[in-house]
Amino acid sequence: MSEPVYSLLGLWPIVNRWKKLVLAAVVLAAVVSIVVALLLPNIYKSTAVFIPTNPQTTDPDRIATEGSRLELNGRTEDLDRVITIGESQPVADLVIKRFDLYKHYKTGQPGDDAADDATLREFGSNLSIVHNERDAIELTFLDRDKKLAADIANAMVEAIDSVNQQLTLENRRNVLGIYEQRFQFLNTEFERSRQLLIQARKRYGIYGLEQQSRYLGREIVEVESKLHQAEGEGNSGKAAGLRRALRGLLRADGGNVMNLEAYTMGVDSLNLLASRTTDLQNRLVKARGDYETADVSLKGKISSLYIVQKAYPATKKSKPIRWLIVVGSVFLTLALSIVVITLLELWRRTTRPRVARA
Repeated sequence: MSEPVYSLLGLWPIVNRWKKLVLAAVVLAAVVSIVVALLLPNIYKSTAVFIPTNPQTTDPDRIATEGSRLELNGRTEDLDRVITIGESQPVADLVIKRFDLYKHYKTGQPGDDAADDATLREFGSNLSIVHNERDAIELTFLDRDKKLAADIANAMVEAIDSVNQQLTLENRRNVLGIYEQRFQFLNTEFERSRQLLIQARKRYGIYGLEQQSRYLGREIVEVESKLHQAEGEGNSGKAAGLRRALRGLLRADGGNVMNLEAYTMGVDSLNLLASRTTDLQNRLVKARGDYETADVSLKGKISSLYIVQKAYPATKKSKPIRWLIVVGSVFLTLALSIVVITLLELWRRTTRPRVARA
């Protein structure tokens, strides 16, 4: 026996026999879908677009002291980090409490486990954070209130930015503490070196290296010349006085504050102390500038996100598409009706021969 051949044209007689039932089902589906579609609230969509930056390049300390530039290219790790922050529960809880979404979603009172879970699920179902093909992040929020949807989307971006900045905030505070310790250390060392330099000048009687060396050299030459002249003239009294004067210029125990022996002993120490003090002074000025810059930078805020587009209230609804709901319901009901009546007809055809043989 040849197998029966099935075709769509063969369904028409079956549909024609059951047309009243099919028509009633289609009309009922149309009426119900129209009512449901009209009762559904309008849902509005607001989208914010932003690009995350590298946290190292947005660190104010590096920007201020090293002149780093913001890197706006979205690296994979930066994109993943920002998306993870946006989908985290702490950020969701922050936004939910800020806009009192428990009341808006009518889920109950905060603190109740069922209300908390329902609010988080409703919030999560309305939130979408995706990485688009242009290496930017699109944050979309859906709500019945178009202004609230835009406000929540912008608040989410602010919360993500704030949490993202917190990742480097503690490290920046540690850096500021290091700058402060360095400044205090150099300030102490500079003051200590300065006091040692003053004491060395008093001890050796050296206040101007170049001027004193010229003075001592000139005085020693003049006294020696006069001494030789007095000795040549046979003036012993004058020669004795000149010898004492020469001794005072040459020996530290000669009674002169400025003398060649003390000058020679102190010049190396004074040069070392002066160089040390000058070096500490330069380092202290730089350390103070770095500390002040880091302190000001820490108090300031640099966004870790580059906002391409803020979220604005939608000008038209995003869903529901009411005509599509009605058409889809009618088409689905018609298809199911045809399947049901076809199965009934096949069942009848298979049971008739059995009844006839019986």
